Amino acid sequence: MTFVRVGGVAHHVTVEGSGPVCVLSAGLGLSWFDWDPVVPLLAPHRTVVRFDRPGHGLSAPAAAPPTAEGEAHRIAGLLDALGLPGPVTVVGHSIAGFHAEAFARLHPDRTAALVLVDSSVEEHPRPGRTTAVARLLGAVLCAAGVPAALGPAVRRAAVRHAAVRHDPAPADLVRRVYRSSRVLRGTLLENARYGDVAAGLLALRDRHPLPPGLPVTVLAAPDGSARWERRQRALARRLGAPYEAAVPSGHLVMLDRPDTVALAVLHPGQEAA
Repeated sequence: MTFVRVGGVAHHVTVEGSGPVCVLSAGLGLSWFDWDPVVPLLAPHRTVVRFDRPGHGLSAPAAAPPTAEGEAHRIAGLLDALGLPGPVTVVGHSIAGFHAEAFARLHPDRTAALVLVDSSVEEHPRPGRTTAVARLLGAVLCAAGVPAALGPAVRRAAVRHAAVRHDPAPADLVRRVYRSSRVLRGTLLENARYGDVAAGLLALRDRHPLPPGLPVTVLAAPDGSARWERRQRALARRLGAPYEAAVPSGHLVMLDRPDTVALAVLHPGQEAA
């Protein structure tokens, strides 16, 4: 367990395995240990970097609200702090798909491949939601002791809703992370900035094309939703990437289908057999 400073903020990071580097970034409110089922499949072949964004996992609170460019530069700064210049395979789950794609666009020389795992998709994002409301709500809930009383239970319920399999996260880590007021505040802040980050990524697509020939994979969990599958397929077409469905799986593909995620990372940009 290591902490490195990026932009003046202490970030919790783990580095395991050997070989070419891959960076795993999980979705809203999730933690480094949510990639646990995938790491043993990757570590024999890759140097696996997992980190917690500010206000997530064990990282310190955010110094500023997130932006698409800022999150891309955060990944670059993290790699710099670890002495891992790249190029790397960057893997983004859910909202972190925005961050991973932004990294590939802003740091093309440092990107070996891009893997989007049931990534967020926003064709017409609505930016401008105030962070003041999120901060106020966080302050009220924390003052009422909600994180300590309900945080771990809410985490478990969310995973039951978003995954086919049970939550494999160790109970002691779930308590340590989700009883924290810092994590509740961080999740609310990132959620409040969702539309702004999505809009920022759309702007980056206009100005910063992906590197020619970059291997890209869109791995999705349609889970019976034809609309979600259409949106994921449209994302794949826009990025010139193969589309792969993880079935059966809920949104937390890394828990339900770690084998499929690992194959996408080890063989990015290839059609599923």
